[in-house]
Amino acid sequence: MFNIGDWIYDLFGPYGAWGILLCIFLIFLIDAIAFPTLPELFFVIGFMYNPTLEFGMQLLMVAIIAEIIGISTLYWIVEHIRVPVRIKNVAEKYVKFLIVSDERMLLVNRAAPMIPFAGAFISIIEDWRLSKAMMYIILGCILKYGLIMLMSNFFFTYFNSGDAQTYTILFVIAVIVISLIFAYIKKKRSGLANESC
Repeated sequence: MFNIGDWIYDLFGPYGAWGILLCIFLIFLIDAIAFPTLPELFFVIGFMYNPTLEFGMQLLMVAIIAEIIGISTLYWIVEHIRVPVRIKNVAEKYVKFLIVSDERMLLVNRAAPMIPFAGAFISIIEDWRLSKAMMYIILGCILKYGLIMLMSNFFFTYFNSGDAQTYTILFVIAVIVISLIFAYIKKKRSGLANESC
């Protein structure tokens, strides 16, 4: 059976910590620019390579840098192409449909992923500003991946290595599932709130 953790270690592990950091950078960059990659899972697999707070902080910094570069790149691309008015209107309506319709939604997006391709949305939504959006993106990254790192460190401190890996993976899967459930509930509530207006 295919094991993604082993595959990552085989590909990047021979290069040590730098290889793992490069892997995390690329995963977060792809997630920010092109398509979802389940960065939470890769983050924790990277942490398992060297489950210390020091390495966890390095992973967190790499994740933040990759997100900034990825979102800024997508923002720049969308700023320099002609986006059809119809797409702008759909994006504006979608954001207004959400309970939080300003840049704070990018912070909520960490818990309830409802805005894909954040860089494109930042460019398209007229009221949104890149600097303010980046502040919420960075804060969300610190809160979410900081929590994952701290919980992973807890498991590796108080459990043997095999159990710690299992608990860490289960914790991250729980975070992903809870995020999806929260996103679903938030969409339903947003729909009801807008229907009553």
